[in-house]
Amino acid sequence: MSRIADDAVPSLPRGVKFREDKARGRFVLLGPERIFEADQVSTEILKRVDGKTTFKDVLGQLTEIFTADEATIRPDVESFLLDLSDKQMMTIAE
Repeated sequence: MSRIADDAVPSLPRGVKFREDKARGRFVLLGPERIFEADQVSTEILKRVDGKTTFKDVLGQLTEIFTADEATIRPDVESFLLDLSDKQMMTIAE
């Protein structure tokens, strides 16, 4: 069973920014006294977290980018977002 509802909206909480680090040629997620370097997959996920797009729509966009079916990518995307939520780097409004 899914732990994030299809209509839930992931967003970055106040004080957390997703930015391109041009000097290093990659994206980073910046939070109070924290920094996470984003790999290619996490970058694609985070690009779609805008506080408006539902989890289901994020998954739909990712299935097109990675040419994968939703059932295959959903557990990984869900786990990634929940892990960030546990670290207070993501909010998920149900």
